[in-house]
Amino acid sequence: MGYVRPHRWTLLAGALLSLVTSATGLALPLVARGLIENLTADRAISGALLWLTLLVIGNAAVGALGSYVLHRTAESVVLTARRSLTSYLLRLRVSAVDASEPGDLLSRATSDTTLLRAMTTQSLIGLGTGGLTLVATLVLMGVVDLVLLGVTVGVIAVAAVVIGVISPLIHRASKRAQKSVGDMGASLERVLGALRTVKAAGAERREERTVHAAAERSWEASVESAKWSAVAGNVVGLAMQGAFITVLAVGGARVATGAIEIGTLVAFLLYVFYLMAPLQNVVQAVTQYQVGSAAISRMREVWRMPAEPEALSDEPARSPSDEPAALAFEGVRFRYAPELPLVHHGVDFEVPARGMTAFVGPSGAGKTTVFSLIERFYDVSDGGRIMVDGRDILEWDLAELRAAIGYVEQDAPVLSGTLRDNLLFGAPEVSPAGLDETLRTTRLRNLVERLPEGLDTVVGHRGTKLSGGERQRVAIARALLRRPRLLLLDEATSQLDAVNEAALRDTVADIARRTTVLVVAHRLSTVTSADRIVVMEAGRVRAVGTHTELVAANPLYAELAATQFLTEHDAAEAAR
Repeated sequence: MGYVRPHRWTLLAGALLSLVTSATGLALPLVARGLIENLTADRAISGALLWLTLLVIGNAAVGALGSYVLHRTAESVVLTARRSLTSYLLRLRVSAVDASEPGDLLSRATSDTTLLRAMTTQSLIGLGTGGLTLVATLVLMGVVDLVLLGVTVGVIAVAAVVIGVISPLIHRASKRAQKSVGDMGASLERVLGALRTVKAAGAERREERTVHAAAERSWEASVESAKWSAVAGNVVGLAMQGAFITVLAVGGARVATGAIEIGTLVAFLLYVFYLMAPLQNVVQAVTQYQVGSAAISRMREVWRMPAEPEALSDEPARSPSDEPAALAFEGVRFRYAPELPLVHHGVDFEVPARGMTAFVGPSGAGKTTVFSLIERFYDVSDGGRIMVDGRDILEWDLAELRAAIGYVEQDAPVLSGTLRDNLLFGAPEVSPAGLDETLRTTRLRNLVERLPEGLDTVVGHRGTKLSGGERQRVAIARALLRRPRLLLLDEATSQLDAVNEAALRDTVADIARRTTVLVVAHRLSTVTSADRIVVMEAGRVRAVGTHTELVAANPLYAELAATQFLTEHDAAEAAR
């Protein structure tokens, strides 16, 4: 009803047109009875014939208009649901998305919402108009002959009991079918997202079986739902045939005894035929409701997932200050889920405004998690707090906080679209001069000149038309265009060649004189130029200092530095 409410007036108009269609249809048997009576009494039939013709034409015209209005409104309901659900999906907490399958979430926003179309026209309106028409038809049948009405109602009651038993079976089968569609989407998204890995491992057949198994489960559940829906529909058909035969037998006997006229029997039989449509509408409404409610229950599961606050304005958020940001972690303890072990065991460090701070340590030390907590992709779960400019990060408006941060992820994702779209993704208002300056800074000018359509070249799904180093430079340029107060670089130069890395390292050092830069790095060349280095191990900060201080005072850092130095030295020797 929440999705329907914005369209309630057009929906009401469609329902009224459907009722008018039903009313004109209900008048047809009465006019037909008058026509037969006039023929029997040898009276003129031109007037009745004219009324009959007008009713038939009017019924068709109003019915077509009503059907269009209802279907248009149903599509609008689907659009409303998709807008609402996709907006909520984009605001989901990262933790909620991590615990779900993206393909399944996609299925809920596409195939599940599609079922609202039939639910609106068949279930909501069908039950209302079909129910009213059914009642009106039964009333008119009672006006024509109460005895024949009793016979008809008795047969229909048996069918209603059978349908009441079948309906829950349709609901359960439909929910299984929709879940299986979501599983298939999740399996397919998993394969397509790592297609190179799948092909390199020769695992196409195995993954194919996984996707096919989910498709077959959906097929089995859909067939079961279709089976029970078919049974329900045929029960109605059988009931109407039984009612027709019974009415014909009982009505024929009543005509023979003179209890009713032949015109009355003909009119009643026409009503029996006419009763089929509203009865089918009511049965379809019930079965479609079972299918639609299964989809709605899956959509409700999305609405119960934790989400971030909705943005108060369509305008891009702005940071309350342009000055470099200061940062502090105070006893931060964090785990990704209640059942998982702690990732941070009381992390403490301070980063003053301006300058570059490097985070080093073995894999799994919790370095990337530091950046995720700063961006508030996750919130501190087990104690401690994070301060930005001396203010608890939880007190910040989320949009303002992220507007102050430029973030380059470890895998430097590039979105499908043009190179220009990707560069301006976080700062659409940047001037051409500002864009050109950033292209120069990140050494992307040569790439732009080499591409067939320059900045307007489509880079492909996830930037497949770019090399790994080019994707990293695009991600860095995208972050720099935001003019961040706090720049987070998570292994941002890992795929760059030595020349581009050295140039970008100089650029980052220059930026660090104007803003606050945090770098997760494994290369000694990046670390030695940092103003301070935070050494992490097993979710704890082991030491903070400069390269020279830590080499002399911290065995862990000395070991990491020596290993890294040897690696770079060997690489240089190999290059010679």
